[in-house]
Formats: sequence, structure tokens, C-alpha cells
Amino acid sequence: MNSMERLLVAAAGVMLFVAPALLAQATAARRAMVEQIRSRGVTDARVLDAMLAVPRERFVRPETALRAYDDSPLPIGAGQTISQPYIVAYMTEALDVRPRHRVLEIGTGSGYQAAILAHLAHDVYTVEIIDDLARRASSVLQELGLKNVHVRASDGYAGWPEHAPFDRIIVTAAPERIPQPLVDQLAPGGRLVAPVGAQHETQWMTIVEKTPTGVTERRTIPVRFVPFVGR
Repeated sequence: MNSMERLLVAAAGVMLFVAPALLAQATAARRAMVEQIRSRGVTDARVLDAMLAVPRERFVRPETALRAYDDSPLPIGAGQTISQPYIVAYMTEALDVRPRHRVLEIGTGSGYQAAILAHLAHDVYTVEIIDDLARRASSVLQELGLKNVHVRASDGYAGWPEHAPFDRIIVTAAPERIPQPLVDQLAPGGRLVAPVGAQHETQWMTIVEKTPTGVTERRTIPVRFVPFVGR
């Protein structure tokens, strides 16, 4: 087992001593990932810095840890995936998060997207319908000291009304149409980013904005996400 393999075997919350040289290798892999993302057009420095700061290997399963920095989705169990790094960065840049913002995420999954948002926003509220994924994500986020992330195991269709309105909302699974409760929980001037479309049809990254004159919606790039699970 080489040094990178030994480092990544420690993924998914298994706490092992990691020598500085091994940490340097993980950092180099993360930096290469970020440079690839930059080359594909994501240029927001705060987003790229957040991607550099978050150890992606902590959010994948041990059997896929060696691929943590590949630009591809990876299975995380329960039929769900961690999105490819480029898509995480693309959605985060499109969300345009500011330090004062309160962000709602629907679909915690591994917790990786929430960790990225934690470096950009004041508070992140993240909802996951699958209890086991919610527990695992909460554990890793706590281990990383991200105290501004709040995890709830619940049906994301309903959002998190007790803490609404939200300045930004991000959906990390594809509904056939954006749930109305999420639009209702978006603050005036707020923005929502979600992949929208049926599982076997073209899905489109969709940006919703709540303006003084109403709600606007525009599509950007074709994508492929796991289906939205909920009501």
C-alpha cells in the first residue's frame, strides 16, 4: 500500500495518524482538482478557496477513497452519490453565496456540498431524507469543526420552514419541478439553484430568483442527478 493509499484509507471518519508528507499529497491532489475546475470556467476565488479547504476524502466511502479527487460522482450508499467536484463548484458559484447569507440545502448526501457552503455562508441548514446519510454527514461535519452547519433528517420537499426565509437555496437531487414550499421559503432577492427534470429525460441546471416583480427562472447547462426523493 503506497502513501496515498494509506492516507485515503483514513477517509470516511476513521481517525488515523497522518504524517505531514501524506497530508501534503492529499493537498496536492486537492489543488490539482481545483485547477481542473478553474480550467473549466469556475473562477470565483471564494468558491475555489473553499474547495481547497475541504478534505473531500472525508466524505466518500472507504472503497472509493482512492478516487476522491477524480472529477466524477461517486456512490455513497442508499443509491445516492457525491456529485463530481466540477458540478459542486459550478452550483456553488451559481448560488453566489455571501458571508451574511443563510443557506438551505436540500439533499445533504455525504455532507460535502454543505461543507463547501459552510466556508462561504453565515449558516447552512441542510435536509436529508435518508436517516443513515444524515447521521454520517452530521458526524463528519462535526469532526471537521463546521459549527455553522445544521443537519436535519426529514423530507426536503417541505424545506425547513422554522428557519425560513433563506437567502439562498440549493437542491442536490433532481425534482421534476421545483417544490413550491422551497420557492415560498426563498427570501426576497434570494436565489435557488437546482437540477430539474425527470430521471430519464434531459435535466437542466435551473436558477430561480425572487425579484420585486415576481419569480424568474432560467436554465443553464444539461446535467444528470439522482432523482429527488420526497413527497
